Amino acid sequence: MSGRWKKTLIVVGIGVLIGLFFAFGLQRYLTLAELKAQQETFQDYYAAHRLLTLAGYFLLYVLVTALSLPGAAVMTLAGGALFGFWPALIVVSFSSSLGATLAFLVSRFLLRDWVQARFGERLKAVNAGIEREGAFYLFSLRLVPIFPFFIINLVMGLTPMNAWTFYGVSQIGMLAGTAVYVNAGTQLGQLESLSGILSPGLLLSFVLLGLFPLVTKKGLDLLKEYKIRGRFPRPKSFDYNLVVIGAGSGGLVSSYIAAAVKAKVALIEKDKMGGDCLNTGCVPSKALIRSARILSYGRRSREFGFKSTEIDFDFGEVMERVQRVVAKVEPHDSVERYRSLGVECLHGEAKLTSPYTVEVNGRTLTTRSIILATGASPFVPPIPGLEGIDYLTSDNLWALRQLPKRLLVLGGGPIGCEMTQAFARFGSQVTQVEMAAQLMGREDPDVAEFIRERFESEGVRVLTDHAAKEVEIRGDEKILVCEHRGERVEVPFDAILVAVGRRPRTQGFGLEELGLVFTPRGTIETDPFLRSNIPNILAAGDVAGPYQFTHTAAHQAWYAAVNALFSPFKTFRVDYRVIPWCTFTDPEVARVGLNESEAREQKLDFEVTRFELRELDRAIAEGEEEGWIKVITPKGKDRVLGATIVGPHAGDLLIEFILAMKHNIGLNKILGTIHPYPTLAEANKSTAGEWKRAHLPEKLLGWVEKFHTWRRG
Repeated sequence: MSGRWKKTLIVVGIGVLIGLFFAFGLQRYLTLAELKAQQETFQDYYAAHRLLTLAGYFLLYVLVTALSLPGAAVMTLAGGALFGFWPALIVVSFSSSLGATLAFLVSRFLLRDWVQARFGERLKAVNAGIEREGAFYLFSLRLVPIFPFFIINLVMGLTPMNAWTFYGVSQIGMLAGTAVYVNAGTQLGQLESLSGILSPGLLLSFVLLGLFPLVTKKGLDLLKEYKIRGRFPRPKSFDYNLVVIGAGSGGLVSSYIAAAVKAKVALIEKDKMGGDCLNTGCVPSKALIRSARILSYGRRSREFGFKSTEIDFDFGEVMERVQRVVAKVEPHDSVERYRSLGVECLHGEAKLTSPYTVEVNGRTLTTRSIILATGASPFVPPIPGLEGIDYLTSDNLWALRQLPKRLLVLGGGPIGCEMTQAFARFGSQVTQVEMAAQLMGREDPDVAEFIRERFESEGVRVLTDHAAKEVEIRGDEKILVCEHRGERVEVPFDAILVAVGRRPRTQGFGLEELGLVFTPRGTIETDPFLRSNIPNILAAGDVAGPYQFTHTAAHQAWYAAVNALFSPFKTFRVDYRVIPWCTFTDPEVARVGLNESEAREQKLDFEVTRFELRELDRAIAEGEEEGWIKVITPKGKDRVLGATIVGPHAGDLLIEFILAMKHNIGLNKILGTIHPYPTLAEANKSTAGEWKRAHLPEKLLGWVEKFHTWRRG
């Protein structure tokens, strides 16, 4: 039987049971007046049939709570009146917890997948909180009876909470409230209404009881903070509101925000302003890619109506142009600019000596808060023999002035793919080695295969599923030894570029001595407000994770700066709902949200809408027809769950889908928006049109056709 039929049967079954409950008027038995009227009869029956009465009561209580029917409070009173305090407390405690868990499981089976598919992106923070501290939150709610228990049961079923955890916490958490009601039941004759139990004083007591674990948790947090800071004297006054360490994207934006709101801020950088992005990453790599693309256009000259085109170039001059581009961008991130904005820029190595003090150049700065934006550096795997050669990374690659004849690129991620294609176009014999089964491991297989075929058509030798084992030197020959499906593969090379990932920079700043906590990936462990386990020390960018993108670092920096400067009066949870990225190969690969593989892994009920760029007029005119747009939507709905674009200027085209996801704009709205002709952006509208054609109201159109036939006479 399919899951859909099972859900239908359960809904029908629940509907029938609830219908019978009201059809036979059973609700009248679950009132205080009826209970008091029948109390003597019930007690006589119980005296004659104790076990049968307890079993029937237990099953009925489970049914009432499982179906979320009214009357559980009266049944609890009845238990106290019939059985006495201790027997009733035991029976009600177990039956209520079991019934609540059944309601939890039914809600989960019927609704959780739909709710998570529909609102999953918005619920990420809630889901993470439940996974981290769900038992604590549930326990607090169970202690406060002004929150209806049946609502808690149903809502918790929509979250990732473990069923056994739900049952156990419910068993313990509802005990206090159950005891109060059972005890009141033993005094049933004196009760005139349920309000006799829930007096304002008693309700206040319950609320205070519910607040107790929250207050306790806050107290424990303060105690932990006190222990951490207890080793370090807190200054009576501070030199700065904020000290930022690292002048990459995260540090620059953090200090900019702080200066903009008139805080006194110091920015410390030991190397170059602008960080990796300006000096060794985004800017130089895109400058190099641009020069390589010009070469590729020259080789395609016949496609554009030219008989021949020859481009004579010197690789050293190309690399000098890269440095000129960096120098042209430098003023945007310069000391002069940031000083003019009100930021005190310091050059030197920073070390935290307490949660309030930072040493730099023999000087001690006191500060209320610290933001660590120290970035990341290339990760070099421990491959035997690699340390014995002069290998390249994204840090030292830019010092090259001679083009390697045979370049081996180790890694199939964004950096590896971008540099593979660029150097191949300059004339290097490039071999790309990737240990995974495909390039671009975060993308769909069709994307990875397309890029692989493009690389191979440009002369690149692509070796996926090859694990690098050793570097051997035989005379003047350097060889990378790989393992491929149990076989040894040797790859000779003249130069090797190691591009297998980046490692957060956390060493040398005194973080371990302070007791900062790190994740298994080596990033600083932060809460949703980007605070470390020492709350006035925050982190942003690569050193915080989970994404290693310049734009994400800038995004985090706003939250880190505002939370550092205005906590505890105002704080903001960092928003990771819509994170885009782009790999700048030719054609580019850009993505936001879910791709097809991830949607399938999450078992979502989704659709794929695909538009091929060969159908787009502007792409045809530009000779850039290879590529596509693929959009993921819920089944039958136009809401964008994710989009992948392969094509020219994919990163620019993606913006419309980023906006759609951020502000809940559906494909119908994109279709109804005028896009200038002829532009590449029309591809987005055409994709929306493909979705619309797949969802035409066929029955309505049939009637419309008959209407037009009738009008023709």
